[in-house]
Amino acid sequence: MSGPLLCEGRVVIVTGAGRGLGRAHALAYAAEGARVVVNDLGVGLDGTPGPDSPAARVVAEIRAAGGQAVAHGGDIATTDGAADLVRTALETYGRLDTLVNNAGFLRDRMLVNLDEDDWDAVLRVHLRGHFLPLRHAAAHWRSQAKEGRTPRARVVNTSSGAGLLGSVGQGNYSAAKAGIIGLTLVAAAELGRYGVQVNAIAPAARTRMTERAFADTMAAPDAGSFDAMAPENVSPLVVWLGASASTGVTGRVFETEGGRITVMEGWRPGPTADKGARWTPSEAGDTALKLLAEAEVPGAVFGAG
Repeated sequence: MSGPLLCEGRVVIVTGAGRGLGRAHALAYAAEGARVVVNDLGVGLDGTPGPDSPAARVVAEIRAAGGQAVAHGGDIATTDGAADLVRTALETYGRLDTLVNNAGFLRDRMLVNLDEDDWDAVLRVHLRGHFLPLRHAAAHWRSQAKEGRTPRARVVNTSSGAGLLGSVGQGNYSAAKAGIIGLTLVAAAELGRYGVQVNAIAPAARTRMTERAFADTMAAPDAGSFDAMAPENVSPLVVWLGASASTGVTGRVFETEGGRITVMEGWRPGPTADKGARWTPSEAGDTALKLLAEAEVPGAVFGAG
């Protein structure tokens, strides 16, 4: 006999849920009993509008499996779009429990070829597209808490290995994904008093953003083999982080790929020297070199995950 569904009765928003990771998350939440707001603007890989929105197709999949879902096609990187996203959850289902920020796209260039429009566009959808839905959802949850109805709310943000370690050819994407980690840590500290937990994942999976850039790594395996790059592998952790079962887990970053989950430990103090007075430039340089010789070598810089 199967146990109770992990997200029974919860209302979950997933942005960028028309394809790839977002679609996998939406379907996984619905399978665990959540009512899902499926947001997708329906744009191409570079963020320009596509011929149709896939959100309705995901909603149809969820409903065909006996679940509940509603589509939202607004631009969540605008104040009006983000506010309408939260309003859609509240007006359709009467509550909001979990926000999964997932929407994003790529405009890869080496720094010397990266123009302002490509920089602004990527930071807009990734970073502002995380901030604005989070801001509007948090305002709702704060109001609930002040009325004496403290929620068990959850936010799952989507960073990347590029945000953790950098990625050649992806200065805009790496900066945005690193910013999401900073936003996650601040939001976890600020919103805990209102019953809100905020965490981030750094996933690696086959999506439209990765299957072209890393065709060999992201290729599907032979039939019958474990597909380590399937986006569905990431969703179980996202579902758990968005459920009430994750009580006490906040301000954390998880790297997840295939069957592997890693708790990332982030920046922490390494070798240190203290002169107790001001260094000269030569002294500072000599000391820095000595400390670097004692420090761990940083991880490799790689492509998008």
